[in-house]
Amino acid sequence: MIKKKIEDKELLDHLASLPEDVREVFLMQNGQIRLTALQATQMLCQMKANHELGVLETYVLGQAYLAAGLLSATVKGNDRVQLNIECGGPIKGVHVEAWACGAVRGYLKQVPIPITKPMEDFNLNELYGPGFLSISKLIEKNKSPFTGQVMMQYGDLAKDLALYYLQSEQTPSLFFLSIQFDKTGSVIGAGALFLQAMPGCDENLLDVLQEKATALPSIGSFLSKGGSIQEYVQKEFSDFSVDHLAHQGLGFSCPCNRENFANYLESLSKKEQQDILTNGPLPLQLVCFNCNTTYEFDKDELEHLFS
Repeated sequence: MIKKKIEDKELLDHLASLPEDVREVFLMQNGQIRLTALQATQMLCQMKANHELGVLETYVLGQAYLAAGLLSATVKGNDRVQLNIECGGPIKGVHVEAWACGAVRGYLKQVPIPITKPMEDFNLNELYGPGFLSISKLIEKNKSPFTGQVMMQYGDLAKDLALYYLQSEQTPSLFFLSIQFDKTGSVIGAGALFLQAMPGCDENLLDVLQEKATALPSIGSFLSKGGSIQEYVQKEFSDFSVDHLAHQGLGFSCPCNRENFANYLESLSKKEQQDILTNGPLPLQLVCFNCNTTYEFDKDELEHLFS
């Protein structure tokens, strides 16, 4: 992957003043609730730069990156989790995946997202339209992934993720996906929470947390002012006996590289290779969907690969 340069000096100065992106895991109320929390402002800024996105596209894909970052805490080692949305609205779909190590990548299936009138808020229900949300866990030693799917009922990724966990895994859950923009459309704060009820969790505790959730201050706004996600959790959930469990770095990262694309070109049939040399276009440009990196191969290089 080639990271595209963020040109906005003011944004770069702001990012340099923030804590590093992280994924933190906590237990609350003597292990009754598992809370995963993300600080991900730099990840979303790099995502926006690499995919060359507008504000709406950044919000839609950024929410999916935050969700995948949270879900990455549910796998271990070299395992990864994929979040996929197929929908009938203008968004068309989203595909994002994250590794247990905190690497996240993915793309929108429609850029730009066509809208017929200026948006008054970030209500995405009509832009998603009818659709399905699926989550797959790719476990290293398993031949096939485990995949669950639900029909989207809310057109709100946080609420539809909670629905997925309730229906597919019978786990009451809460998700919060927060992105703060400045007046220029730059991401200046981004974070997320994933609360899961553990086996034997007191139902009254869930009711209390549901009520608490309605009054939580904006995560993105808090992080944009230099606070850390751990500080946010400790402050907002101080009444719930919070114990820190795990810490992991987080970032926009894709394992693609020029060598892999060269190997792909070498694997093409002789007919396909000749067609490229004859009809072009040259130089040949191959683009990784997941990170929008372009790899360019000129005619001399192609002739060497195909020889």
